[in-house]
Amino acid sequence: MAARPPLLKPEPPARTPLPPWIKVRLATGPNYQELKELMRSQKLHTVCEEARCPNIYECWEARTATFLILGDICTRNCGFCAITTGRPTGLDRQEPERVAETVRAMGLRHAVITSVTRDDLADGGAEIFAATIEAIRRAVPGCGVEVLTPDLLGNWEALSRIVAARPDIYNHNIETVARLYPRVRPKARYHRSLELLARVKAQDPSIVTKSGFMVGLGETREEVSELMQDLRRHQVDVLTVGQYLRPDARHLPVERFWRPEEFAEVREEALGLGFRHVEAGPLVRSSYHAASQVPSEAQRP
Repeated sequence: MAARPPLLKPEPPARTPLPPWIKVRLATGPNYQELKELMRSQKLHTVCEEARCPNIYECWEARTATFLILGDICTRNCGFCAITTGRPTGLDRQEPERVAETVRAMGLRHAVITSVTRDDLADGGAEIFAATIEAIRRAVPGCGVEVLTPDLLGNWEALSRIVAARPDIYNHNIETVARLYPRVRPKARYHRSLELLARVKAQDPSIVTKSGFMVGLGETREEVSELMQDLRRHQVDVLTVGQYLRPDARHLPVERFWRPEEFAEVREEALGLGFRHVEAGPLVRSSYHAASQVPSEAQRP
């Protein structure tokens, strides 16, 4: 019997080459190393690492980071996100105090708190979000606090618990245009996300509301305009717009790379619609330059 030929492993899909205007500066200086060690010693996660953010080197070297609470396993499987999907276990009720201590140790004046989506929890993790805001307020009086939350499956009582803790900025990313939701965010609902943002503003008008979305997933320019108009109709104050970059072959492909001048046009249109502040560019992410996105008078002492 003739020997069987060896099995050949399939070639991985070729990576789409990045255009010349998308460049990430690699800089692992002393601040980067110190923050990495601090996160590990406190057993904390950051979205910078888990979501493979291209700005991690720049931000960490500038001593800014976005804390990822409620663990590092997400109950959803969005087509664009690099965070691990699975079944989370347990709830770390000491996490808020460790986050607050790390904010104090880092000397932050503006802390950004986000989380994995925890659809397994009745309140979506709202209790831990609120406790983290309150712990930071106690540990670092005067520090601005920004939260970036999931949609909480439309649990508006849970949302009220977070709003009552009075973050300075409440961010919830719309992520993409309505037509692409079934492919990009299959468990999310476009109008539910808009309603969440409107409810935050209705409950506490002093809170700055913020949202962001990606381009390059197949949306049209007209759909981008409609999305921005929807956000303004729901009283969103701050907007971030960035290029989608495919984490790996398991995720949705990049349909198109938007050019810098197109981001500039989107920014001008958004400002014309009445957004208080707009960040738009290929490497912009929801927490990039977060401390400078809102005028200082919008932050509470």
